[in-house]
Amino acid sequence: MAVDERSRHELYLKLEETLGPDAATTLMEHLPGVGWADVATKHDLDGLRRDLVSIEERLTLRFEATLHRELARQSRSMIFAMIGVMLTMGSLTLTAIHLA
Repeated sequence: MAVDERSRHELYLKLEETLGPDAATTLMEHLPGVGWADVATKHDLDGLRRDLVSIEERLTLRFEATLHRELARQSRSMIFAMIGVMLTMGSLTLTAIHLA
C-alpha cells in the first residue's frame, strides 16, 4: 500500500481521537515523510563512500602525475640553463686567459 498525504491525514485523525492532539502530532512528527524513495539506505551510503574514495584516488593520481611531469620539465630546464651558464663562463675564462 502506497503511503500518501491522504492516508497520513487519516492516520493522524485516528491518533488524535485515540491519543489526543498533542500526542498525535508528536507521533506523526517522528514518522518519516511520504517520500521513502528519498531516504538513503546504508547500502546507498556505502556506494557513495566507494565512489568518493575512487574519485579521491583518481584525483590524487592525476595530481601526482602532473607534479612529476612539471618537476621533470623544470629539472630539464634548469640543467640546460646550467650547461649554458657553464659554457659561457668557460668561454669567458678562456677568452680572459687568451687576452691576458
